[in-house]
Amino acid sequence: MTPAIENILSRRSCRKYKAEMPKEEDLALLARAGISAPSARNLQASIVLVITDKKTRDALSKANAAVMDATADPFYGAPAVLVVLAKKCNTQVYDGSVTAENILLAAHALGLGACWIHRAKEVFMQEEYKQLLAKLGLDGEYEGVANCIVGYPADDFTPAPIEKKDGRIFYI
Repeated sequence: MTPAIENILSRRSCRKYKAEMPKEEDLALLARAGISAPSARNLQASIVLVITDKKTRDALSKANAAVMDATADPFYGAPAVLVVLAKKCNTQVYDGSVTAENILLAAHALGLGACWIHRAKEVFMQEEYKQLLAKLGLDGEYEGVANCIVGYPADDFTPAPIEKKDGRIFYI
């Protein structure tokens, strides 16, 4: 089995993190891996926001929790969040999804824990987050696709293999 296939088959979602911030160069590599994903018609509509500022991370977590009427941290204490958005087009969700998957697989390959957290769409529809995009000089409409939380897994985090359901592969 190749290392790439092993990485795909062994990746698990991490929901328990150390407070230590991942290295800046590792986060940059995750973002680069994300935007290297395929995109429809090579539009390259996906963008990645690498959020390491604690105040911004905590505000984003609070906004995400509010979408669910919850108060607990939906980012499970992960110190970094890579938010995937895609410029509005007819394939933004698909393009953003493969971008997020690349980030998750790259994180696993680097020994980092990561997990896809939903509700990026709802959060980035809010005026405050539209203004954040505008401050970054992003023109046009973007749809939030995924929050990829990232960090070093907690010492007691041991991802167990998950049994996959039968009857999901068909040959013709």
